[in-house]
Amino acid sequence: MTYDPKIHHRRSIRLKGYDYSQNGAYFITICVQDRKHLFGKIVNGEMRLNQFGVIARDEWVKTSEMRKNIEMDEFVIMPNHMHGIIVIDDGDGGDRGVDGRRRGVLQYAPAEPAKFQSPSQTIGAIIRGYKGAVTKQINTLQINAGVYNMPERIWQKNYYEHVIRNEISLNKIREYILSNPLNWKEDDYYLE
Repeated sequence: MTYDPKIHHRRSIRLKGYDYSQNGAYFITICVQDRKHLFGKIVNGEMRLNQFGVIARDEWVKTSEMRKNIEMDEFVIMPNHMHGIIVIDDGDGGDRGVDGRRRGVLQYAPAEPAKFQSPSQTIGAIIRGYKGAVTKQINTLQINAGVYNMPERIWQKNYYEHVIRNEISLNKIREYILSNPLNWKEDDYYLE
């Protein structure tokens, strides 16, 4: 099928004019294709990762090791999605409490369109890199195990992002992420 802009146009869910490479805290949700339970299961309110879930977790942690301008805050890998907070900090801001955790956020959404920085440092590039690394490792694991009926794709095409604007929001999102396994059956992404 060839590209037809009349039927293939997707409306962007990103903030118009916002520079997603600037300092700030971002709440991210990425879903597995068709919301399949790919990463493990919830047992007594606790996420039990399978081998694919371990890959998803390890790659999320590895992301901040590869990109020195970002830090991964709270995150959780769920059976069919993941939530996490990414903090972009080029070193010129960001207060930390005694426990080393970020207090507050670094930036608010600008009122005017920003001059965009390096596209390789945007939230979109970070998510693409993460999704690609997880997909490659899962596919390699499947091929090495002799499994050839792999799903066409691991992840849904897009991801959800929310610019975190203040410390109250940051702490509420942290709490939501940490309690996600306990509230699995009430979760919007819950599928039996």
